[in-house]
Amino acid sequence: MGSRANGVVGGSSGNGAVDKGVDFANYFCTYAFLYHQKEMLCDRVRMDAYYNAIFQNKHHFQGKAVLDVGTGSGILAIWSAQAGARKVYAVEATKMSEHARTLVKANNLQDIVEVIEGSMEEVVLPEKVDVIISEWMGYFLLRESMFDSVIFARDHWLKSTGVMYPSHARMWVAPIRSGLVDQKKNDYEGAMDDWFGFIEDTKNYYGVEMSVLTKPFSEEQEKYYLQTSLWSNLHPHQVIGTAAVIKEIDCLTATVNDILQVRSTFSSAISMEHTRFCGFGGWFDVHFRGRREDPAQQEIELTTAPSTNNGTHWGQQVFLLHPPTHVDEGSNFNVSFSMNRSKENHRLMEAMDFLFCRFQCFFKCLHVRAWHWIPKEYILVAASLGHSVFSFSGWFEVQNRA
Repeated sequence: MGSRANGVVGGSSGNGAVDKGVDFANYFCTYAFLYHQKEMLCDRVRMDAYYNAIFQNKHHFQGKAVLDVGTGSGILAIWSAQAGARKVYAVEATKMSEHARTLVKANNLQDIVEVIEGSMEEVVLPEKVDVIISEWMGYFLLRESMFDSVIFARDHWLKSTGVMYPSHARMWVAPIRSGLVDQKKNDYEGAMDDWFGFIEDTKNYYGVEMSVLTKPFSEEQEKYYLQTSLWSNLHPHQVIGTAAVIKEIDCLTATVNDILQVRSTFSSAISMEHTRFCGFGGWFDVHFRGRREDPAQQEIELTTAPSTNNGTHWGQQVFLLHPPTHVDEGSNFNVSFSMNRSKENHRLMEAMDFLFCRFQCFFKCLHVRAWHWIPKEYILVAASLGHSVFSFSGWFEVQNRA
């Protein structure tokens, strides 16, 4: 994914504006480094999907004006030009634009591809475009709220007959099993053992009693180890039940309000015998279909679902349950899922009050909590997905109908 900036950060979501310099320091600066671009360029699933979407649907590009939102290294802009585009406007918020400009020239496309450094919301194009292409997807699709800038570009610069690449997106969730649940429990117990040794040594050597801090330290470590989501490349055999779509997005019509929250109620059936239900795995896919009036000649899908050989740099987000619970094949669950965007920062999502749960956002983590004092047929899980520049949070409510 390339980098996108908001002229008034947070303004599109109706929240208070955030200083652009702060937003750049916290988020966009990472995309200015070649090592980060290389990681994405080495993702064959990502690269093949965009390459095939462009070159197997040249009719959308030949002789057309194209806007690449967050061009990054410029690869999508270069491919668009090679597919026959008349003009490509490649917008990039960071100094990566200089490298993109160098690559464009090295491929003799400088007369077609114009690299523009600046935020999408502040750039003024000389014309409207026939195609908007962008790799805007974050972990679990919506991390980083990068789709906001694509929506802005679409509303201001796409012709009424234009197409979006990709055109559609979906978010998925499924029950999983994972040894990570044991690893994180061991990590937590190790941290607590270390703490008890620490407070004993502090008392013996320095005469200071610190045991009064045991409870807040334990809560802190519990949040970090037991309520923290993990990036993982799940194997398909770790998915133990039916997956469900929790969000669908039509990139041609979606508004910012449509992505401020994700709420879904769905059912899932366990498909494995005598296994452990360790939590949920979340992933997404996007599709290149064109539009109804001007469909793709060859529809292409990019999926980040668990795969044996085709993992992506997005991986999956794992929401662990502590402790896990044993389930049998045929067990059915009703699941409710919810997450909202933060009112303070448009790149963050925050949890809601629900039943006995109030969940806060924490940086660089995804929090999952299960209360097993609730009857066994009723399990409540709260979750928050976070990052230094973005976080999700919400809750899973799971009812066993077996």
